[in-house]
Amino acid sequence: MTDHGPQPVERQLPTEEARDLISLVRELVQREIAPHAAEEEDAGRFPRDLFRLLSGSGLLALPYAEESGGGDQPYEVYLQVLEELAAARLTVGLGVSVHTLACHALAGYGTKEQRAEHLPAMLGGGLLGAYCLSEPSSGSDAASLRTRATRSGDTWTIEGTKAWITHGGIADFYTVLARTGGEGAHGITAFLVPGDAPGLSAAPPERKMGLKGSPTAQLHFDGVRVADARRIGEEGQGFAIALSALDSGRLGIAACAIGVAQAALNEALAFVAGRRQFGRPVADFQGLRFMLADMATQIEAGRALYLAAARLRDAGRPFSKEAAMAKLFCTDAGMRITTDAVQLMGGYGYTADFPAERYMREAKVLQIVEGTNQIQRMVVARHLAGPESH
Repeated sequence: MTDHGPQPVERQLPTEEARDLISLVRELVQREIAPHAAEEEDAGRFPRDLFRLLSGSGLLALPYAEESGGGDQPYEVYLQVLEELAAARLTVGLGVSVHTLACHALAGYGTKEQRAEHLPAMLGGGLLGAYCLSEPSSGSDAASLRTRATRSGDTWTIEGTKAWITHGGIADFYTVLARTGGEGAHGITAFLVPGDAPGLSAAPPERKMGLKGSPTAQLHFDGVRVADARRIGEEGQGFAIALSALDSGRLGIAACAIGVAQAALNEALAFVAGRRQFGRPVADFQGLRFMLADMATQIEAGRALYLAAARLRDAGRPFSKEAAMAKLFCTDAGMRITTDAVQLMGGYGYTADFPAERYMREAKVLQIVEGTNQIQRMVVARHLAGPESH
């Protein structure tokens, strides 16, 4: 390879430990993820054994406290690991992000006893988590959820259906938001539900445009009994916990989007470097060079935006607006960049013989998950102009 063409991302990392971590991730990507990504996505296979390997390597625990089995890494580092994983295979990057999201409630709001009992296994014991907020009739309007938990003594009984659950049906534990009080945001409570709880079942996975290796399914709670010791936080605190988790989760989605975009740019660069038309290298045509320049600029801008938000989070400062901005910009950029990669490659980009068309299909879902980009615009606008009048 010449100096021109795809190059590894030059990362600004705060410590030598973080640089070693990125090197470890890149080795793992080349050995365990990239060689199988296209085949496994095409076949719709979820790499469960790979997630056990990631767990054993500490990569499912990076942003959590060492005392609970975590990696004690700042979000600034964790998100760049996510980006590397998503560039190799979005099913893996998104899966790590969702698992981290599923651990957030217990790590941030659980009691000392709850954390000691559950977190080490969740973070490094080979387990896989999922996050259950959305329902068939409450997606963007999550505060209107209907799944209900009813208390009897020290036990809660959960009834209802959750929808669009990444890892639905295969997760070992679920962070579940259920209504325990009246209507609206203040009547919702969070629970940690085992994946094998009696009465818990999954519908067949959704048939999706992309991200076919990652199972997404409805979950049915038919009299699922959960001990009060598995309630996370106070009764009625669940929606605040959910929003806190989503602020962090949106940064994960932003990082994944930049990973997919970087992979698409690399694919386009490799293609144009070796292609000739009209007796000249395709890379000599100014129209294509400008497209590549715009793609690279959007990637760098998106990476800077999600890292700026991460540094606010790491400093303990408010970052909700910045997380929404990062999710919005990075996922919209990811959709444009993957579409442009297909265009640059012409007919080849549209075939499944090259990964560009997969990147394009996968980028679309990132504009939707963990709050659509229309919701992100609402969040940003509320920070700028205050809440809407009704």
